[in-house]
Amino acid sequence: MLKKVINTENDYVALVLRLALGYVFFFHGMQKLTTMFGGYGYTGTMGFFTQKLGIPAVFAFLAIMAEGLGWAGLITGFLTRIAAFGITVNMIVAVKMLHFQNGIFMNWFGNQKGEGYEYHILAIAIGTALMIKGGGALSVDRALSDKK
Repeated sequence: MLKKVINTENDYVALVLRLALGYVFFFHGMQKLTTMFGGYGYTGTMGFFTQKLGIPAVFAFLAIMAEGLGWAGLITGFLTRIAAFGITVNMIVAVKMLHFQNGIFMNWFGNQKGEGYEYHILAIAIGTALMIKGGGALSVDRALSDKK
């Protein structure tokens, strides 16, 4: 089972995708785990997810960990498919619970009630590609992979 999760080709497209998604989610993950970059930290995010959004605590915890640790898995290429899965599921849930009602466009000028979901679609697409391709070139998964 683990072999299926880590096996990956020496693919530089996967490298570019995982570094880009990992870089973006470093900032989002740190906001959720700490108060860096204007975030509410773990306690504030957990409260928002459980009290305001009504997400059960176990799923709120998993969502915070998916972003809070998933970026590191993507940057290093360690368990890439699992990290990409967590982030992809988070983005699907975010679209369904918060963003779909606001339309596709980001709220660049503050004219909408909230943010749209165009960013989320890109994150979902990149995450899905990484679940299919794996970590690719220069990844821990590749170093551990049978496909050398």
